[in-house]
Amino acid sequence: MNYQKYRPYPPMAMPDRKWPNRQITEAPIWCSVDLRDGNQALEVPMTFQQKLDFFTFLVKTGFKEIEVGFPAASDTEYNFCRALIEQKLIPDDVTIQVLTQSREHIIRKTFEALRGVKNAIVHLYNSTSTLQRDVVFQMSKEEVTQLAVDGAVMIQDLAREYGAENYHFEYSPESFTGTEMEYAVEICNAVLDVWKPTPEKKVIINLPSTVEMATPNVYADQIEYVCEHIHDRDSVIISLHAHNDRGCAVASSELGLMAGADRVEGTLFGNGERTGNADIMNIAMNMFSQGIDPKLNFDNIEEVVQMYEKSTGLFVHPRHPYAGKLVYTAFSGSHQDAIKKGMARGKEHPEYWEVPYLPIDPADVGRSYDPIIRINSQSGKGGVAYILEQNFGLILPKNLQKDFGPMVTKVSDTNNKELLPQELYDLFMKEYVNRTEPLKLLHYSEAIRGTDQSSIEAEMLYSGRNVTIHGEGNGIISAFCKAIEGLLGIDVEVVNYSEHSLEYGSKSRAITYIQMRCDGKDYYGAGISSNITKSSLRAIVTAINKILKA
Repeated sequence: MNYQKYRPYPPMAMPDRKWPNRQITEAPIWCSVDLRDGNQALEVPMTFQQKLDFFTFLVKTGFKEIEVGFPAASDTEYNFCRALIEQKLIPDDVTIQVLTQSREHIIRKTFEALRGVKNAIVHLYNSTSTLQRDVVFQMSKEEVTQLAVDGAVMIQDLAREYGAENYHFEYSPESFTGTEMEYAVEICNAVLDVWKPTPEKKVIINLPSTVEMATPNVYADQIEYVCEHIHDRDSVIISLHAHNDRGCAVASSELGLMAGADRVEGTLFGNGERTGNADIMNIAMNMFSQGIDPKLNFDNIEEVVQMYEKSTGLFVHPRHPYAGKLVYTAFSGSHQDAIKKGMARGKEHPEYWEVPYLPIDPADVGRSYDPIIRINSQSGKGGVAYILEQNFGLILPKNLQKDFGPMVTKVSDTNNKELLPQELYDLFMKEYVNRTEPLKLLHYSEAIRGTDQSSIEAEMLYSGRNVTIHGEGNGIISAFCKAIEGLLGIDVEVVNYSEHSLEYGSKSRAITYIQMRCDGKDYYGAGISSNITKSSLRAIVTAINKILKA
């Protein structure tokens, strides 16, 4: 890789830095930017109703500051802000935040959107980094500073014009991490000189890692530097807005709080431009795991996941901290055994949670410890499905896992030993794959009838004799099942079907899993072939042979 085209980010010269010796002892002020920064990063932005539902959920979760949009950017954003205000949907203890560039017509449209609001933060920003100044705007430091000051003056004047004392001001030197620190402080101080904050009427200075450019310790140094050099520190709320380009937004935010910040902007599950924002849920739950009240309620994490996925069209990774479907699951037998022993010991000393491999009690977020099928109910060894997937690429449906599990346990107990991966694979193949006694598929031909009908003629070997069967249905599987029903005089129903490829490339093989029901009982079969139709028919034959054996 051509690593020489990149340069290392210069560290801060701060021999007396204080933040490494500090601890986070209380939750910051939280500000959700899901409805603005998160929403603008979606392939399909949220509808009005989705934004409204998400806003209501954020309020329920405990957010007191919520950035609702960029009202001057579009009619949708403007109308959403107006609807919240006119329909009185904002609780008295919640402050909405809106974003604006430092341009007069945009600032004016922003204040029009806020008419009648009880509490609002007007968030002004302009880019300050060397790269943005030189490449994008071709402006000097003095010109960039004047742009910020002009915006600050306009905001202050319009706040007076609209006659509201419930406006709060926020300024972001966008691309802060790419800005010379002396200049970042200089431009922030220039804005503060306009707004003249007091301890009773504080101003927010937001220091965004718009593009994450260095390790989190460098961001912490930058935050501490600003905290020590900014004017009116007791009248300023230092805010963080970390992006995740290096995958360190949570760590950067935590170190930024240790460096003196008071406030964190972010999104649930880190949604946002490129690699996203800092994940507020993750940061809050990290505090919770250290015995700190996070001031946000995530006691039903599945509800949070469902709201997020429904609103954004995105999915929470199964390994996502605290919320993923597999984060309270141990596949390793040694892990399972340690967790089991830790839970047993915890019942004797319930005052503190101390269980190996589980940093929090899953019950605190509405979940449970959920190991998958064990190889042996006594030994506590690894999970069957995990071993088959990791070693052989077999992704067993859940119901098939449940059917196979007792077989594995019986074999393991009978032989009084743990089954090795190859032994598990051989047992699975013997029990479920391409079984051909007493029924075997020899040849078949398929015809399409109309738009949704198929017919099949198949030559079978049944108990040693050749038979030809015919069937019709709304697809090849349905037609084949009808043909077999005619041959055997039984009624079967396909309950579940899934398939996946076993190998990559044009010659890849496919495996099909079939769950069939006969006389109220379920039977499972699998088929493997380079032809997906043939693998499906073989799976059906296997399941039928299990029915006949039963």
